[in-house]
Amino acid sequence: MARREKRPHSTELYDAIVTLKDKDECFKFFKDVCSESELLAMEQRFNVAKMLDEGKTYLEIQDATNASTATISRVGRTFTDGTGVIGQVLNRLGEKA
Repeated sequence: MARREKRPHSTELYDAIVTLKDKDECFKFFKDVCSESELLAMEQRFNVAKMLDEGKTYLEIQDATNASTATISRVGRTFTDGTGVIGQVLNRLGEKA
C-alpha cells in the first residue's frame, strides 16, 4: 500500500522541527505540541525501532518496552516498507557512540 502524500499545510510542522537548535529546545518544542502520552508513544516506537535494528526478538522488545506485538510489528514494517530514514538515523546515532 502506498503511503499517503503529505498535505501542503502539514509541511509547516516539519519546517519548524528543522529549525530547532539543540536537544533541549527539541524536547521543549515537543513537550509544548504533544501530550505526555503522545511523547511516550513516540519514544516507545523509537526504542522498538532501535531494538529491532539491534536484532532483538519481539519477546525481548515487549519485555523491555511494554510495547504490544502490534506496535512492534508496525514499527518493524518501517524497515521493509518505509522510507529508510529510520535506519539512516539509527546509523548516524551509532556513529556518534
